[in-house]
Amino acid sequence: MSATITSTIQREPELLGQTVVVIGGSAGIGLETARQARAAGAKLILTARNPERLQRAASELGALSTAPFDAADPVALERFFRDLPAIDHVMMTAGRPYYGRLADMDFAKIRDLVGEHLSQALYVARNAANKVRPGGTLIFMGGTGARRPAIGLSITSAMTAALPALTASLALEIAPVRVNLIAAGFVDTPLSAELLGDQLEKRRNQLRTTLPIGRVVGPADVAALAVHIMTNTALTGATYDIDGGQQFVAA
Repeated sequence: MSATITSTIQREPELLGQTVVVIGGSAGIGLETARQARAAGAKLILTARNPERLQRAASELGALSTAPFDAADPVALERFFRDLPAIDHVMMTAGRPYYGRLADMDFAKIRDLVGEHLSQALYVARNAANKVRPGGTLIFMGGTGARRPAIGLSITSAMTAALPALTASLALEIAPVRVNLIAAGFVDTPLSAELLGDQLEKRRNQLRTTLPIGRVVGPADVAALAVHIMTNTALTGATYDIDGGQQFVAA
């Protein structure tokens, strides 16, 4: 007679004992990243502009602490990091894209927006460098949609091109902290709903029929990638596309 012995090997959660900061962690990709990081054993520190929404997220996930402030404010950002204990990972999802034709652009607004977009990443990197433990990572959010030239995408295209170069350079400059960029296509988030309005369902249907994956990318997809980048300590200086193949088709 032979006996079959089944052994179950239980692995510890991959982020157990680690602290994850999510800037923009009260909705969409940020909230889902916080949710998945918590499921992987992490302690959470969440920030967002909206105090009420931030508190709801913190209550749901049992966050260690929260900080309501606008990440575009360098003084508030510096104060936040100054008061932090040592942490392991920072995910920054704050910000939104700019769409508009050249003839309709408000140049004063654009000047502030472009400067804010890049300087915000630099402010976070400088402040996080002395707080993130060696081997931890700083994750920025970018996109793939504006890689293909189109009318109305000039500003967003410029930012799309700039972030991978910034990420690679920062990975060298603030090592051993790792720096990585997630470049997403369309993601079905509250921000997407706000930007598209009554065109949202039409866009969803278009993507379902054209994307190679046959479905729309959601916040959980991006969050899973973010958690993988946190746990795989060989990853730094790289840009990781997640768009369901959107950039390869007329979507």
